[in-house]
Amino acid sequence: MPRFPFPRASLALSLGLRAYRTPVAFGTNAIVELANGRVVLVRHRYMPGLCFPGGGIAPGEPPADAVIRELTEEIGLDGFDALGLFGLYTRKVGWTTNVVALYRVAGAVFDFKPNVEISEIADIDPHDPPADTSPATRRRLAEFTGASPLSAMW
Repeated sequence: MPRFPFPRASLALSLGLRAYRTPVAFGTNAIVELANGRVVLVRHRYMPGLCFPGGGIAPGEPPADAVIRELTEEIGLDGFDALGLFGLYTRKVGWTTNVVALYRVAGAVFDFKPNVEISEIADIDPHDPPADTSPATRRRLAEFTGASPLSAMW
């Protein structure tokens, strides 16, 4: 029996209108763990403070692929031992919703060079982040170290 194309078109139109009315941006960040127990934070050129490396997910791109792409672009990732989802978070930004997939990357090997987006990186003690670490990054580090329970909000 031939398939009727309108239900698929109707679904696409419905989802498109819903996205227009309630836009959601999907991003990814990474807790890059070093062998010595420290983690990598980055300093973006366009925002204050230290934060996790990461960025946007392209349409149709799997989040795990996006985090690896972002780490390659931002810190010069060459390889890693393990990748796992740490948590999925939500935050409201104006009239949009931002969903963030936070990954844990162990055994990362990278060759950082300052670039258009990232001016520097820092390897930090996750139990004692520097004063200029962003508030959201501080909250995630507290979850990572077990100092606070996981939250659904970024």
